[in-house]
Amino acid sequence: MSISPTVQRPMAARVRGPLRGCGRAPRDQSISHRALILGLLATGESRIEGLAESADVLGTVAAIRAFGARALRHGPGDWSIWGCGIGSLLAPVAPLEVGGIGGQLIMGIAAGHGFEATFTGAAAPRLRSLLDGLVRMGAEANVQAEPERCLVFLRGTPEPAPIDYLVSRPCAALKSAILLAGLNSPGAVTVREAWATADHTETMLRHFGAEVLSKPYGQEGRKVTLRGRPDLRGTPVHVPGDPSAAAYAVVAALIVPGSDIVIEDVSLNPLRIGLLMTLCDMGAQIDILKPRQANGEDVADLRVRHSVLRGIEVPAARSRAIGDGYPLLATAAAFAQGQMRLCGAAERSDSASPVLVQMVAGLAQAGVPHRVEGSDLIIESDGRVSGGACISAPLDPRAAMSLLVLGLGAREPVTVADSGTIATNFPDFHILMSTFGTEFEAA
Repeated sequence: MSISPTVQRPMAARVRGPLRGCGRAPRDQSISHRALILGLLATGESRIEGLAESADVLGTVAAIRAFGARALRHGPGDWSIWGCGIGSLLAPVAPLEVGGIGGQLIMGIAAGHGFEATFTGAAAPRLRSLLDGLVRMGAEANVQAEPERCLVFLRGTPEPAPIDYLVSRPCAALKSAILLAGLNSPGAVTVREAWATADHTETMLRHFGAEVLSKPYGQEGRKVTLRGRPDLRGTPVHVPGDPSAAAYAVVAALIVPGSDIVIEDVSLNPLRIGLLMTLCDMGAQIDILKPRQANGEDVADLRVRHSVLRGIEVPAARSRAIGDGYPLLATAAAFAQGQMRLCGAAERSDSASPVLVQMVAGLAQAGVPHRVEGSDLIIESDGRVSGGACISAPLDPRAAMSLLVLGLGAREPVTVADSGTIATNFPDFHILMSTFGTEFEAA
């Protein structure tokens, strides 16, 4: 019996043979947010093709409308934005319901304009660090935190100070919020990252006409300088596929014998493909087809074939590029021959850490040998996985999807007791995987 992806009940994924076909990953949300926000700050029309229409991105659409932009949906993923221009935004008349990365970027915009705005939503990680940077630019902020939600009262400044700000921990949202606030600064704003993060904001700023200088800083960081008050003009934007979402189909094809698939139009931002790089180091057959650029972003099609994977040592220095891909990397490691050592994975302090803990528990139930040595997670395998587990504990959607993919290559499928988190957070997961022959069933 097939199962609707929106039904919250035990679910398993199966294949009747090799994965085959050609499909597209869900559109990239990070690029979508930035396209909308730069469309707001530009003058004229920005036509966006392939906008991710997740709840978070649609929240950003609502926010830019509240600031005075006109946003018109022509069809699925096809939008036009008519912006107001830097310094000409309207004060929102009602609290803005925001969450995730979009809300943090919108706070940066509000901080760089001389009006008051109220934000409500889930408490974002490192929110106080983000507000600290905006306050240094001249904004005023007050936070009323509750266990599940928070209220942020923000009074922006019409002349953000041209600060030089150090981001000591990896946080692309903090960097981006400072740069976006700095668009209305009378001088140059500089952000120094001790560890470089994805540069979608810098790339999109250049695409709309801003002057942005980026150069290495320290051993692993980047110094980004933005000249304030640029003349941003509306421009077409193409949103490619999300490499993190594409990775689930990539790993599934690698572990299911005989598979040969093509995933079209995938973003290959160098700081977001650590998982794909690691898979290639393990012997994955991933061919890059038709490499090209869209809005300054590297884009390509990926051909992925079933591969005999080998266990390797993954250095801790790669963890930032792998990001939240560790649960899926653990799935691939379960089918690799020999020892796989994920250095530093067991002591990660970011938001991916509890997800990895859930994944490790799932590996144990699926019969995958593993252990922890110091801060390293070690997975030992002969390339065969028994599977057959039913994971009853609540799961983060990244762990749930990774375990379902694990079941595709195992002798028996893996069942996830609550599929609702996947439907809520990654509704296109089922569509992507079904394109290549995966069947989702009630267990």
